[in-house]
Amino acid sequence: MSTTIVGDVLIVGASRGLGAALVEQWVSAGRHVVATSRGGHTPLDDIAATDPGSVEVEHVDVTDVDQIAALRRRLDGRSFGLLFVNAGVTDEADATVPEISTDEFVRLMVTNALSPLRVIDALEDLVVPGGMIGVMSSGQGSVANNTRGGHEVYRGSKAALNTFVRSYVARRGEDRGPVVLMAPGWVRTGLGGPGARLTIEDSVPGVVATLDSLVDRPGLHYVDYQGRTVPW
Repeated sequence: MSTTIVGDVLIVGASRGLGAALVEQWVSAGRHVVATSRGGHTPLDDIAATDPGSVEVEHVDVTDVDQIAALRRRLDGRSFGLLFVNAGVTDEADATVPEISTDEFVRLMVTNALSPLRVIDALEDLVVPGGMIGVMSSGQGSVANNTRGGHEVYRGSKAALNTFVRSYVARRGEDRGPVVLMAPGWVRTGLGGPGARLTIEDSVPGVVATLDSLVDRPGLHYVDYQGRTVPW
């Protein structure tokens, strides 16, 4: 049985940070990657410029259903061994649920919880039979591990994402290939902030290795970058 993902990779939300680093990691392993950003020049474009034969850049705002549909049309006829949805945003660490504005609450929930499921629904048929669907979650999405609070709405959005993906797998069936909710650790990126415990170099190789290790294991997996199961 295979021990690595077979076929091209489609990563949605790869303009910078962990997404761009994942593109670099897969390209260095000889993979062909289709990666998306919302538009404008980003670090992803620099990666693609250095290896245009290995990286294709597409543009989509995952909060816009028409743009998701347009991306699906542009990719018609393509197939991928992995669809990985990485897009996400955060909020102020100290903002509590009662304090946050309704608009900010909606922004996080739409981007982090609703939009990934819309992307999966639109693009899942591009994944080869038995192929993998991955979603960038967070350890902060674990309800069981939430003993310290903080990042209340971000935590809630990732917990909602986890629940929505679990419901997706329940109606989709567990025999159609693995679905992975990935917790990358607290990483020093624009989202994770400068005080994060891990560097991108600490996290990303583990993310890729963990995804590879789950290729032949259908069903839903909530795991971290070291391959450890995260409690729901």
